[in-house]
Amino acid sequence: MKIVVQRVKQAKVEVEGKTVGEIQKGFLVLLGVTHSDTEKNAEYLAKKLCNLRIFEDENEKMNLDLKQVQGKLLIVSQFTLYANCKEGNRPSFTDAAKPDVANNLYEYFCKQCENYGIEVQKGIFGADMQVSLVNDGPVTIEIEG
Repeated sequence: MKIVVQRVKQAKVEVEGKTVGEIQKGFLVLLGVTHSDTEKNAEYLAKKLCNLRIFEDENEKMNLDLKQVQGKLLIVSQFTLYANCKEGNRPSFTDAAKPDVANNLYEYFCKQCENYGIEVQKGIFGADMQVSLVNDGPVTIEIEG
């Protein structure tokens, strides 16, 4: 399981012209699932994400987590994080988990984040989504687990 975390001032996801998830200060999280991932991977990444200290404190050091800044999460499933571009110019997505497995782990991951007391907004799994954001920093971090 892999996440790309972007610290944002605002982010939203639209499907067919309708906003389905939107946050102000917080993290836009792109989540990819591969074949070997389990609920343990989701639990590990949720804990890591919800305790990630990448907001600046009064000394301008990255030292504060989401709860400390009243931040929120916008979590978007992103199977293309497991694109394999080693051969040719057309990516292969065979490393991405099948949709039913990926969706179950995506939902489980979101629930685990909510269990940390963080408000979670989501995209729609499998939909054609338009994601927009104002990256804060910019700060972008990739975490695997």
